[in-house]
Amino acid sequence: MTDVSHDSETPAHGQQVLTAVAFIHQKFDGVEKVFLAQRAATKKFLPNVFELPGGHIDFGEEMVDGLKREIMEEFGKKVSVGDPFAVFTYTNPVKGSHSIEVAYFAQFEDGIEDIVLNPEDHAGYRWVAADELDGLPNREADDPELLLAKRAFALLGGEKPRFS
Repeated sequence: MTDVSHDSETPAHGQQVLTAVAFIHQKFDGVEKVFLAQRAATKKFLPNVFELPGGHIDFGEEMVDGLKREIMEEFGKKVSVGDPFAVFTYTNPVKGSHSIEVAYFAQFEDGIEDIVLNPEDHAGYRWVAADELDGLPNREADDPELLLAKRAFALLGGEKPRFS
């Protein structure tokens, strides 16, 4: 197996790329919030955007293992990964690729202190409640990841899964 970098800027023209993200949630004074990381301003794809943390899954790597690896690389934190709850696709014009993204419920294993940001990846982070999602900068109302986060909050609140 060749070691290939699959960041958001590595060319992958015409390829499909698997990615995984974590809806890392925790209650603060009874209010459920999600951990969102702000992409570095130097990123060519979605600079400064607040996103669910995660990343590209390497060839042959298990999805959950890859997600745990990405969280450790980008934040220096271990996560417990729960059930997947959504899948969506998008194109990345910088890479020239089509991504299939799987979203999982997750929680930090060892608390929320000492989160370390890799400055090449992220400029900051914040904990966001469901009613704050629409106020995020650089996100359109129909953004698939924003809709996914809203769906995760609804599922945590007891809403039943939908079928299509």
